[in-house]
Amino acid sequence: MSLKQKITDDLKEAMRAGNTKQRDTIRLLQAAIKQREVDERITLDDAAIIAVIDKMLKQRKDSIAQYEAAKRSDLADIEKDEVAILTGYMPQALTEAEIDTLIAEAISASGARNMQEMGKVMAILKPQLSGRADMGVVSALIKARLSA
Repeated sequence: MSLKQKITDDLKEAMRAGNTKQRDTIRLLQAAIKQREVDERITLDDAAIIAVIDKMLKQRKDSIAQYEAAKRSDLADIEKDEVAILTGYMPQALTEAEIDTLIAEAISASGARNMQEMGKVMAILKPQLSGRADMGVVSALIKARLSA
């Protein structure tokens, strides 16, 4: 079953169960997917849908930080609920050891030896790690390896 079909099925189930938080969050997700499909005139595959979900998660996490700084815990709680629901559609996150192994393989495959060649390593890793690891953390690990 495709991710898009799973999202649709989950929406139907949430509507039947009367779960308004899940229903509303899934509708937001479907709207974001549809918007991207219309804008780019394509049908999104699972990898592209994961990228949309990842973007939505980053937005929610930024909002949570801003709401908590403004002492608006009521709004932060809504965003946290959305993060919990959206995270359910993301693939299993990789452990740091698995990420380290993939970085080592990418560095040897690209032949990168210094920081100027970091882009080559990132180009190899991005498709493999998209949605499965925080690319900021991955970038920091690559920098540490290449500067050593």
